[in-house]
Parts: sequence; structure tokens; C-alpha cells
Amino acid sequence: MNILIIGNGGREHALAWKITQSPRAERVFVAPGNAGTDLDGENVPLSPTDFPKLIQFAKQNAVGLTVVGPEAPLTAGIVDAFEEAGLKVFGPKKNAAELEGSKVFCKELLRSADVPTADYQVFYSPDQAVKFITEREDAPVVVKADGLAAGKGVVVCAHRQDALEAVEKIARQKIFGAAGNRLVIEERLDGQEVSVLCITDGRTLITLPPAQDHKPAHDGDTGPNTGGMGAYCPAPILNEEMQRWVEEHILVPTVHAMKRSRRPFRGVLYAGLMMTKQGPKVLEYNVRFGDPECQPLLMRLKTDLLDILEATVEGRLEEIKQLEWDPRPAVSVVMASAGYPGEYEKGFPLRGLPDAEALPDVKVFHAGTALKDGKVVTAGGRVLNVTALGDTISQAKFNAYRAVKCIRWPGAWCRKDISDKAIG
Repeated sequence: MNILIIGNGGREHALAWKITQSPRAERVFVAPGNAGTDLDGENVPLSPTDFPKLIQFAKQNAVGLTVVGPEAPLTAGIVDAFEEAGLKVFGPKKNAAELEGSKVFCKELLRSADVPTADYQVFYSPDQAVKFITEREDAPVVVKADGLAAGKGVVVCAHRQDALEAVEKIARQKIFGAAGNRLVIEERLDGQEVSVLCITDGRTLITLPPAQDHKPAHDGDTGPNTGGMGAYCPAPILNEEMQRWVEEHILVPTVHAMKRSRRPFRGVLYAGLMMTKQGPKVLEYNVRFGDPECQPLLMRLKTDLLDILEATVEGRLEEIKQLEWDPRPAVSVVMASAGYPGEYEKGFPLRGLPDAEALPDVKVFHAGTALKDGKVVTAGGRVLNVTALGDTISQAKFNAYRAVKCIRWPGAWCRKDISDKAIG
């Protein structure tokens, strides 16, 4: 079977690498891909949002299954477009993808389904939001842009002034464009964050091992929010008993609520949870594999991923037997460009990739790379996801950072403490 993967990041490289391992996968295309996906698949120079050309390509190249990586094409309705063209595609339809596309919709659905989440209020103008912040006590809040903002539309505020500045930037200056037309302001929850992903066809649900992402840019969870600076799996903060609780009280009620609201959900449902003293609470939902959580998850997955994805699309996920996992944990470290998550330069050649790849139990997933004159160069803020297995989380961390040390380009940097929460 020929497969088409939509996207160009580290998640898409991990998907291509894992899907090519299936004995049923013939050609694996990635649109548009990066320098790494060109090694593990075949890049196609098409935009993830050019649905007519993607559909035309899928038909002309006998693509049996399309797998959508990022959220933007999902919330724009790529699954609806492909299905109308008679093509099999993995991911939720546009009305179900609103679970990630709109923070307001997500919070309202959580409330209606009685799923634990932070108390919140919705604001349709910056003036309303400013009035609310000014009149309440000076307590920590979280200010969220309603729409998609590349993982950066959430501002955690310690004081009133921080919240007022967040409203100014998101709702008045519109630094995230139309995503800031509505705001959600919610109580700040305290605890550790953990990501629990499940795959569902709308009836059957398979929960994946918990992972932990590291969103702030710098060590010790300081600095501005990013798209994620690294992840590890499994996350010991969520034991098996608590994972069953999350499945029963969070994931299953959400899937049922989506069905009741006539938005049946099919694909990856990703719950970002805060482990509070009162138990797990939902911070947000994503409607696709997390990036960078996907990389350590797929590094450990032994079951044929293509079988799982195809069964989901065909509504027969109950046929998939219990998934098989490598018992060893995996750690993924993001290597970034100087200046990220702010402005950064592109085009620096990468040195040492073959040395890193030659190390045992290591895979370097490309996120923001391109090929220029036969050389791999930087082409994004998050450049590489250096991922490694180890007998313990400490060993996996050691293996990942040993590989990081092999790779160089001007201004390259990374967090040094990925997975330390688990080790501590």
C-alpha cells in the first residue's frame, strides 16, 4: 500500500519512519516533508493546506491511506475533503477537530460532559477581559487565545499585570491574528503536566502510555512557552491505576460527548492534563499526535502502526489486539535554532548527524531541516528531535544527550534537563 503523510515536522518524520517498517507499506510519501523524511520516505513539494493538489496526487499515485500530522489542515477540513473524494484518511473531520481549533468549544464540551477542568470564563472583547482581571483579586490565571496559535497562544500569568499584558498582545495587538478574537481566562492549576494520547474510531479506544512534554524554553521550566523542547515516555507520574481513571473519567466521556453533539471523533485524541491535588484535570485537547510526544511513543511502539491507523479509519479498531511496547523508556531532546521561540536565522549546515545516528538505540528525527546543495541545513526553530531508548529513564537521557553532543551548527541549543522530573 502507498501512504501519504501530511506535514513537515519531527512528528511526521517519526510517522514516516515507523510506517515504513510495516511489511504492507510500499511507498511512503511526505508532503512537504523535510531532509529527514526524504531519507525515510519520499518528499512531495505540496502544501499541507492545498487540498485539491494533495487529493490529485493521492489519486494519481494510488495512495491507500493518508495520515494527517499537524492541526492546521485538520481544523481546515482536510479529512472532509479527502473523504468526499473517496479517499481513506486518518484524522478527525473539521467539526470534530474544533476540539483543538477552539479553546471556547473545548471548555464548553468539557463542562457539558462533566470532565474535570479549570474554572473559566469566555470573553468576546479585550475590554470585557480587562474589566474582569482588574475587578477580581490579584490571583494567578491563564490567558488563552481561542484559536490555533502554533502552541504559543497560552500565557500562564502569576500576577494581574501579566494577565493584562497577555490580553493586550493577544486581543488588541492580535499577535496570533484571528485566533485572538475570543479569549478564555481560567484559574491557574498547580501540579505537573502529563500527556495521555488515545487512538479511537469513535467506538473503541486504545490508550497509549503517558508521556511528558517540556513546553517552557529553558531548564527548570523557565522562559517563554514553545512548541515543546523535549519529551519522554512513559511518565511515571501516571501509574496504571490512574491511567485507567483518566480513561474512564476523561477520555471515554469526551468521545461520548462528541458523538452526542454530532461530531463523532476518529483519530488521535490527546489530553493535556495537570496532575493537581484534586486529581487529573484537562488543560486542553489536541486532535493529533503530539509533537514531540509522538517521537518517544513511536520509538517504543512494536505493533505495526499502519495496521492501527487503517483499522481506525475503517471503524474496526476492536480487531487490534493489545499493543506491544518496548519495555525500555525513551527520551527525546529538541535541538533548536538560536533565538527560538523568537526570531531565528535559517540555512546553517548541520555537522555530525551520521555520528549521532551511528550510536546504539538512537534515532534523530528531523523537525526543521531542508536539503540545500546536497547538505542538510536548518530550516526552522525546532531543528531536530534526538531520541533514544535506555534500560532506565536515566540511561535513555544519557543516550539522547550523548547523541546531541555529536551534532553541531552555529547557535544550536537545547534544554539540559529533559526527563529529570521522572528521575527526581
